[in-house]
Amino acid sequence: MFGGSPVNTAAVADKTTANKIDIPSPVQNPSIPAPNQTPMVVAGAIETAEKFVLKNDVLILEISANGGTIIDATLPKQLTPEKKQVELFQYTQNHKYFARSGLIALGNVDLPNHTSTFKLAQSGKDGSGNPFIVLVSERNGVKLEKTFILSAGSYVVDVGHRVTQSNANAVPLVLYTEIVRDASQEQKIGPFDGAFSASTFTGPATYTEKEKFNKLEFTAIDKNKITIPTQVPAGDPAWIAMVQHYFASAWIPSDKEARDIYAGKIDNNLYRIGMQVPLGVVVPGTTVVEKAKLFVGPQEERVLETIAPGFELLKDYGYLTILAKPIFWLLDNIHSYVGNWGWSIILLTILIKLVFFPLSAASYKSMARMKEVQPRLLAMKEQYKGEPQKLNQAMMEMYRKEKINPLGGCLPVVIQIPVFIALYWVLLSSVEMRNAPWIGWIHDLSVPDPYYILPIIMAASMFVQTKLNPTPPDPVQAKVMMYMPLVFSVMFFFFPAGLVLYWVVNNLLSIAQQWQINQMFGKKTAK
Repeated sequence: MFGGSPVNTAAVADKTTANKIDIPSPVQNPSIPAPNQTPMVVAGAIETAEKFVLKNDVLILEISANGGTIIDATLPKQLTPEKKQVELFQYTQNHKYFARSGLIALGNVDLPNHTSTFKLAQSGKDGSGNPFIVLVSERNGVKLEKTFILSAGSYVVDVGHRVTQSNANAVPLVLYTEIVRDASQEQKIGPFDGAFSASTFTGPATYTEKEKFNKLEFTAIDKNKITIPTQVPAGDPAWIAMVQHYFASAWIPSDKEARDIYAGKIDNNLYRIGMQVPLGVVVPGTTVVEKAKLFVGPQEERVLETIAPGFELLKDYGYLTILAKPIFWLLDNIHSYVGNWGWSIILLTILIKLVFFPLSAASYKSMARMKEVQPRLLAMKEQYKGEPQKLNQAMMEMYRKEKINPLGGCLPVVIQIPVFIALYWVLLSSVEMRNAPWIGWIHDLSVPDPYYILPIIMAASMFVQTKLNPTPPDPVQAKVMMYMPLVFSVMFFFFPAGLVLYWVVNNLLSIAQQWQINQMFGKKTAK
């Protein structure tokens, strides 16, 4: 398809034999056109220019004739909490987020870039039935054809840049591909956007074979305190992206050539991340084709794994990735059998509870023993009133004789905390939960319970748990434990229903286990 446009019949030059130049980092070498030397889009030009639409069943793209820039990307199968289609790319007065590309060269030669006017050369469907659009622009004897192809059911756009040289005074050319966006987010896409936006990362990111996944904070770009692997050797996979909660966009150029990565602020509240690919000196009368992929879509882990090396890292679990990834793998496999994410969360909670059963049992046994000796502790407190040192000695002696570890109930819980936090990030980060129903009133596990039924059940279960535990001898601690269910229930009013469902099931299982152990010790004491 990339080579089949009727607009150009020139032979394609072999890039391995064409004259080449070694392209150093565009930031460090002033002889190579730096990204900030490419002109910005003229205000109003994109809005008034002709637009072309390319779509499949999951992605609708709007491409402006000004620069051949993709200025709008709508995901019809992804809905916002208000049941509107997610519009990832936008070019409006309040929000700018788009993908563009173009050519630069030595000597500030004016070439087809994102400010050029592109004309429609061809559109339709290729031999596989995939829709495509070919746009063409020519400046100073250099013709650039951009071909966009969409496959059915795919969030990946195959983009071909076909460069034809007719200028006798040919100079080395560089192709750039970049994503531009502001730091704001006009459209609410997830329940954590807004008040909880600090919980998830929004901004540029890079991936290279050497440095792996690297996130760039907007604030760090403002202060020019970012470190990125500017040079990528030929043959090494690399890509650049813009990431936000649940969704991302990314350019994935071919790895045949060495590439340069760059990032920066180009206007007030407008940032970019990009990659340059050297095309060398294109011999007059010949053509070079450089292929790339543009991803615009949700961070569905199974899909991301098939697109490019390391691409699944776009779904970022943070420091607990080593635990979160296997947890999601297990959750995803359970879902493949039961077909419902709510029941999958319940079954996953049961499995995690079974894994930690020995630790939980030890914790509950310790708490049951503490509850058993509670009357004696109260008597000691009364006996040694005003003598804290003697009280402490007496308590330690009793613990030694009764073989009770006062911290035995805490240690198993502490060991389980990383797993619980990892599961939290799995449920928070998984776009698979968006618009996923469970039963009855729960129509979307990624948003809060609309009737607060699950948070109320969770608060009640926490209250029961506190009653099963020994009452702390300190009155202040006792009051804290009494009010804790209420505090947690208020917090969980704003949490996604999937997270609250996990905590409810975990609490109910804990209550059953603790009650059974308390009963066992009660019978032993009676005997």
